[in-house]
Amino acid sequence: MKQTEFLNIVLPFKDKLYRLAKRLLVSTEEAEDATQEILIKLWSKKNKMESYNNVEAFAMTMTKNFCLDRLKSKQAGNLKLVHSNYTDASTSLQSELEAKDSINWVERIMAELPEQQKMVLQLRDVEQYEYEEIEKLLDMKPTAIRVALSRARKTVREKLMEKHNYGIA
Repeated sequence: MKQTEFLNIVLPFKDKLYRLAKRLLVSTEEAEDATQEILIKLWSKKNKMESYNNVEAFAMTMTKNFCLDRLKSKQAGNLKLVHSNYTDASTSLQSELEAKDSINWVERIMAELPEQQKMVLQLRDVEQYEYEEIEKLLDMKPTAIRVALSRARKTVREKLMEKHNYGIA
């Protein structure tokens, strides 16, 4: 496999790898390093790549495992979600500040979720993966995915409502 063929396969989902790494690791730099490591590993497996049914799912699984290994090795600290693609030029300053505040609260709440719920919520609601893809990536049964997603959404919703209703009696 030549470099151009490899890039044609890998480039369409490179950003997804980065976002997953960013979700699991502390900083932008660590997420970039993790993504780079995965791309290097994929390049070293380029001759076997055609035998994989879904290269993207394989790469996402590699990314997840690599990031979890980094976290286990104590080389990383807190987890953080940055929702940087939220912009709307027509909103007022007040609305913009409220939206950013809500996003920050969601980040904090998601950071407190159990690992499995955090992964399922990230893949389904942020990355827009289908249930079948999440099933393969996380090696979970469909029922377990739906339960984890439901619990994660419920926790985020309740804690966000609790925050917004604070002081209102």
